[in-house]
Amino acid sequence: MIDTRISVVIPAYNEEKRLGECLSHLAKQQERPDEIIVVDNDSTDATTLIAKSCGVRVVREKQRGMIFARNRGFNEAYFPIIARTDADCLPPPEWIKIIKHDFATGDIDGLTGPVIFYDLPFRTAIFDTLYLNFVKLLQSSKETLQGPNMIITRSMWKRVKHDVCLTDKQVHEDVDLAIHILAAHGVIRRNPRLIMCSSGRRIVSNPQSFFGEYTIRFFNTFRIHAQKKINRPSADGKVTEAHLTS
Repeated sequence: MIDTRISVVIPAYNEEKRLGECLSHLAKQQERPDEIIVVDNDSTDATTLIAKSCGVRVVREKQRGMIFARNRGFNEAYFPIIARTDADCLPPPEWIKIIKHDFATGDIDGLTGPVIFYDLPFRTAIFDTLYLNFVKLLQSSKETLQGPNMIITRSMWKRVKHDVCLTDKQVHEDVDLAIHILAAHGVIRRNPRLIMCSSGRRIVSNPQSFFGEYTIRFFNTFRIHAQKKINRPSADGKVTEAHLTS
């Protein structure tokens, strides 16, 4: 029988205003997560106090940056499946249930789904779908991951953790992680029913910076990996050379 116990990891930097609602939604899941880890990324507000008041586990990562916070949380995770979301997200009640169901087959290493902005006028996944399909085009029809709605196996994380990029300003950390998982012969799937409700506050507060910076980092991620090669053991144990974008 496949072990589908889940560690939920939430990176958080100065999220005292939104973290409580995220944790409240996780507490109301149809199937509860087996562990929740809030990674306090050197916050200066009450992020840690709020997390502890909700009875979840808190670890502190003093080196600021999403990648460092994510990595710390993934390294701290105890259970076989690691689900990552953001502190300003509101997981629908069936989120954990769908994750457990999809990983019960044992034939996937990563999972993602649509991200919908709950506080913007256009509550639709159409932009999200266009983005994911564009990534698939660049990756020869292979899927990618999305930070607010990202789930991988702990065993796969152990395989790629020493290879992932560590500079937030250079790459999209979720796409970068997906590229390394694919290079390690991992399987990523997208479930359209696995919806995550995320805040669009960063788009509203500074749209030019958001889209400009994200676009640059997006294409930079693929540019960096197109120049790199890594050696990976295949299923039969043989070492093969793989382009990270293949």
